[in-house]
Amino acid sequence: MIKNDKWIKTMALEKGLIEPFEPNQVREGKISFGTSSYGYDMRVSNEFMVMKNNAKAIDPKNSSDIFELVVVKDFIEIPPNSIVLGKTIEYFKIPRDIVTIAFGKSTYARCGIFVNITPFEPEWEGFVTLSIANTTSLPIKVYTGEGIAQVLFLQASEVCETSYADKKGKYQAQKTITQAKI
Repeated sequence: MIKNDKWIKTMALEKGLIEPFEPNQVREGKISFGTSSYGYDMRVSNEFMVMKNNAKAIDPKNSSDIFELVVVKDFIEIPPNSIVLGKTIEYFKIPRDIVTIAFGKSTYARCGIFVNITPFEPEWEGFVTLSIANTTSLPIKVYTGEGIAQVLFLQASEVCETSYADKKGKYQAQKTITQAKI
């Protein structure tokens, strides 16, 4: 069952599901963020990992030497046909009976930005690492502190036998942008 805005607000305020939490949808002059009817529009922070100019190939088993951290003020301009890694402003703590699905915001999708986020497994927590891809032949701006993707919360009919925390998942409680690791 997908969870609604009332559940999201209750869980955020009573259980720390999302911190910092925006209980309303903020949109005035911004790409919207905050609580929506059946989800939460998360914001991108001002920290990004960009590819170094000397990167030759990307290896998901060893990507530590191809990205460098940059901190920007209002936006980052993503070069054509490239990706950056970002992170959310919000820290999430997922309950044991919940799994999430996230989708990029349509405002960015209509400009050629694809945001990939894997599901947040039961009892995963942390800042979300975002893969933000510019699929066009032109640079695209991504604005910090504004909406980047929407997360939907799905409640299971039964509690899982093994949660992400039980497995001691490699991305558990991440505080920074986390590159691929095995």
